[in-house]
Amino acid sequence: MQKTGNDPDEYLATVPERFRADALRLDAAISEVMAGRSRVLWEGVFWGGTDQKIIGYGDLLQARPRGGSVEWFTVGLAVQQNYLSVYVNATEDGQNVAQKYADTLGRAKIGSSSVGFKALADIDLEALLHLVRIARDQTA
Repeated sequence: MQKTGNDPDEYLATVPERFRADALRLDAAISEVMAGRSRVLWEGVFWGGTDQKIIGYGDLLQARPRGGSVEWFTVGLAVQQNYLSVYVNATEDGQNVAQKYADTLGRAKIGSSSVGFKALADIDLEALLHLVRIARDQTA
């Protein structure tokens, strides 16, 4: 995946209607927490080989397992085929925050750094924004 010059707002205007209101609300909430940080549309092949578009908030140099680092986003928002995903690249006490705080988030599928859900009503938005704040505070 790579940063693009494409407008995240234009992308949000094209997401399926069933996700649009939730995606817009999430974008506004994450943007507020990440105020002053970059907000960029990333596009390309994501983990698992699928073509994705992700709004990235904040910049991060993420270490690669085999050495070196890669430019990445601190927090990401993606509209998938059947759900919304928020990626939070932060750890606390040696554990990814998505996993550490999984029991506070509501009805969500939790990955190592991802929170996936079918509707914003399924999760506790304030709990999710707590993770975003942790990520924000860990990066410059």
